[in-house]
Amino acid sequence: MFRDKESFKQAFQERLESFYGKSLTETTQLERYSTLANMVREHVSTDWIQTNRLYKKTGAKKVYYISMEFLMGRLLRSYLIHLGIYDLCAEGLEDLGISLRALEEEERDPGLGSGGLGRLAADFLDSMAALKLPGHAYGIRYRNGLFEQKIVDGYQVEVPDYWLQEGYDWEVRRFDRSVEVHFGGKVWMEKVRGRLFFHHEGYESVLAVPYYVPIVGYRNKIVNTLRLWSAESIFKEFNINALSERDYTRMMDYKRSTEAISGFLYPADSTLSGKILRIKQQYFLVSASLQDLIKRYKRMGGDLRRLPEKIAIHINDTHPSLAIPEMMRILMDEEGFGWEEAWNLTVQTFSYTNHTILAEALEKWPIDMIQKLLPRIYMIIHEINERFCQDLWKKHPGDWDRIHQMAVEADGQVKMAHLAIVGSHSVNGVSEIHTDILKEKVMNLFYQETPQKFNNKTNGISHRRWLLTANPRLSRLISEQIGGGWIENPLGLNRLLDVLDNCSFLDELQKVKRKNKEELSSYVKRKYGIPIDPASIFDAHIKRIHAYKRQLLNILHVFYLYLRLKEEPNREMVPHTFLFAGKAAPNYYYAKAIIKLIHSVADLVNRDPTVKDRLKVIFLENYGVTLAERIIPAADVSEQISTASQEASGTGNMKFMMNGAITIGTLDGANVEILEAVGEENLFLFGLKAEEVLEYYARGGYQARELYRKDDRIPMVLEPLVSGFFHSGYEEFHALYHSLITDNDPFFVLKDFDSYVSAHERLEKAYLDRDRWNRMSLIQIAQSGRFSSDGTIRKYADEIWEIRSIEESGQIDQPTRSDS
Repeated sequence: MFRDKESFKQAFQERLESFYGKSLTETTQLERYSTLANMVREHVSTDWIQTNRLYKKTGAKKVYYISMEFLMGRLLRSYLIHLGIYDLCAEGLEDLGISLRALEEEERDPGLGSGGLGRLAADFLDSMAALKLPGHAYGIRYRNGLFEQKIVDGYQVEVPDYWLQEGYDWEVRRFDRSVEVHFGGKVWMEKVRGRLFFHHEGYESVLAVPYYVPIVGYRNKIVNTLRLWSAESIFKEFNINALSERDYTRMMDYKRSTEAISGFLYPADSTLSGKILRIKQQYFLVSASLQDLIKRYKRMGGDLRRLPEKIAIHINDTHPSLAIPEMMRILMDEEGFGWEEAWNLTVQTFSYTNHTILAEALEKWPIDMIQKLLPRIYMIIHEINERFCQDLWKKHPGDWDRIHQMAVEADGQVKMAHLAIVGSHSVNGVSEIHTDILKEKVMNLFYQETPQKFNNKTNGISHRRWLLTANPRLSRLISEQIGGGWIENPLGLNRLLDVLDNCSFLDELQKVKRKNKEELSSYVKRKYGIPIDPASIFDAHIKRIHAYKRQLLNILHVFYLYLRLKEEPNREMVPHTFLFAGKAAPNYYYAKAIIKLIHSVADLVNRDPTVKDRLKVIFLENYGVTLAERIIPAADVSEQISTASQEASGTGNMKFMMNGAITIGTLDGANVEILEAVGEENLFLFGLKAEEVLEYYARGGYQARELYRKDDRIPMVLEPLVSGFFHSGYEEFHALYHSLITDNDPFFVLKDFDSYVSAHERLEKAYLDRDRWNRMSLIQIAQSGRFSSDGTIRKYADEIWEIRSIEESGQIDQPTRSDS
C-alpha cells in the first residue's frame, strides 16, 4: 500500500472515492483525514498481529499499565513519522492537491485524559513500544472526556467534549473480548470440606466492551495495544411492547446508569451520586482489565502460580487501587487459591506510582459506600486491613496511634493510597524531591516498615512526540548538525554542547525559535484577533489551573508590571507576551476565579494604548495536547512556579526544556533535577525551598499581613481586587484576596512575590544578551535527553517490572490467527 508515492496516491484516491461514493474534489477534509487514518491503521495491522505472535512465541513477561487517563493527543502525524512514511504521504497528497497539515488539523484530541497524569501514561506507552518492551495498557473509553473549555466574558464555561461524534479512526471494537462487571447485590458464604466459598447474588451486571488502539513503535515493527473499556448494557435487544411501564422505567434507568460509567472523565465527587459514579468507574476499569488479562494469560497456557514471573501490573496513581482486592477475588473465588498464596501472588505482581502529596488527591472513600457497591471487594479490603494491622501490632504492641495512621480503613473510610502501598511490592515517587518527601513525611511510617518497597523513578517525556513530532524545524536543525541518532538514543542530544560557541548554529537556532513564534502569533491573531509581537519574550504558563501551581502569582506580577507602566509611561521594558492556558475543575471555584482574573487583567492590558505593545496577556482556551504542541516550540520562558514541595514532578518543565525554553521556577518537583542538568546560571530560581514550606506547615510562623504592611507592592496589586477597580469578578476576586490575607496565604504567593519579581528582572536582562540567551537555550536542549521517557521506562522495566525488550531474531513467520 505504501511502497512508493505513486502506489500510495492510487490507493488513497481509490479508497476515498469508493468509500464515500464521490470524486476526490467533492470530498471534505474530514473524509480525507479519515481515509488516511484508516489506511495507516490497516497498514500497521500486520505488525500488530506479528507483535502479539512474537510475544506469545517467546513467552515474554508482559507489563499491563492501568490508568484512569491516557492523554494521547493526535496520532496521525506521530504514526506517519514512526512508520517512516510522512514525507511520502505529504508529497503524494500534495500531488493530489491536498495538504497533509490541513488533514492533521481535522483530527480531534481524544477525550481520554485531563493533564500530566494522562500524558505521562501516553508517553510511557510510546517508549515501551519504541524500546520493544511487551507493554500493554488498560483505560476507559470516555464518550465525552472531561469537558471542552469555553471562555465567556472571562469565565470558564464547561460544555461536553463530544470527541467521538465523528467516530475514532484508530480504534477497533472487540465485542468478542467483552467481560461482565458486577455491582451491588449480596454475598453469602458456605463451608465445604473445611473451605469457605463465597457466592455473589442479586448484583447488577455491566458489560465491558474493549476497543483496541495500536501503539506504534518507532521504525521497529512493534505495535503494542491500549485497551479502552466501554460500559454497555448487557441487554442488546428487548421488546419495548412486552415490558410493563415499571419494567420499562427500570430498564431505562439501568441503561442510563450503565452508560454513565464511561460517560465522563472524573465526574464531580462533591455529591453522593458523584462519589458512587467515581467508585463505579474505578472498579469497572480494574475488574474488566484483570478479568481480561487473566483470561488471556490462561489461554496462553500460563500457570497462575507463576503469575509474577510472567505478568507485571502497574497502577498509575491511586485510582486503580481496587485492582488489588479484585485480583484477590479472582484468585480465591474463581481460581481456588487460599488467602496466603493469593496475597503473595498479588503483592509480587503489583507495583504502584504515587503522583502527589496533596491530601485531596490521596483518595479516601466511605466504607459504607464501598460495602454497598462492592460487597465482596469490601470483605477482602477489610481482611487485608485486619491482617495488616495485626502484623503491625506484633511489631509495635500498644502503638495504637501508628496503627490508626497506617490502617487501610479507619474513621469510616477506605484509604486508597494505603491499599496500594500494602498490596504492591514497589512504590515509587516521580522525582527525587517527591520521593524523599514521601519517605520522610507523607508515607514515612510505611517507609519505616518496608523501606525496600520505596524507590524513585523521575518522570520522563517522549522526545519523539515533544521534539521530533511537535517541533520539526528544530528536529531538522539538530539532525543536520549531529545526525539522527538522537531519535533512538536521546542522550545523544548532549553532542550539541560541542557547538555551544558556534555562532552560525546559534543564529540558526534563534531563527527556528522566531519562525515558531511567528506561527503561534498567526494562530493567536486568527483565533482571538489579538496581534502579538514575535520579537517579544513569549512567557508560557500552561497547565491545570490550581492554587498550588500559582497562576495567581504570575498574573499578580503581570498586573504589577502594568501598574508600573501606568505610573511610568516611558519606562523601558523588553516587550513581554504572557501566555496562559489550562482548565479548572468544574467545581473548583477558586481556580475559576483565577481564570477570571487573568482575563480581567488581559482585557485591561491589551486594550490600553499607553503600554505600547510592551505587554500582552493571552489566555488560550481549551488546553490539550495539540494546543501544547503549538505553544511549547514557540516559548522562550517556561513558568514552573508551584509552591515548593507541592508539585510531584511536572513534565511540562521537561517539554519546554527540550524545546529550548528557559525555566523560571521554584526548587520543586523535577525542577531540582533540571537545575542539576543545566546549572544555576542557566535558569531563574526564586522562592522558598521545600523544607522551608514544610517547616511553615508544621510549625507555623508565617504572617501574610506582615508582608502586606511592609511591601508596598503587595497592597498595590491586591487592593484593586476588592476596591471595584475591576468592573466584573467582584465576588471571585474577594475570594482570592481573602485567601491571601484572611486565610494567611496557604500557598505562599505573597511570601515569594518579591523573589519572583527579582527573578523576572534577571530574566529580562539575560534576554537582552542574545548570545547568552541562545547558549542557555541550547544547553536546555542538549541536556534534555536525560528526561526522555525512554530512560524512565528502562528503569521501570529493569528495577520494578523485570521485563526485557523483544529483539527479533530473523524473519518472523507469516501472520496467522492471533490472540491480539
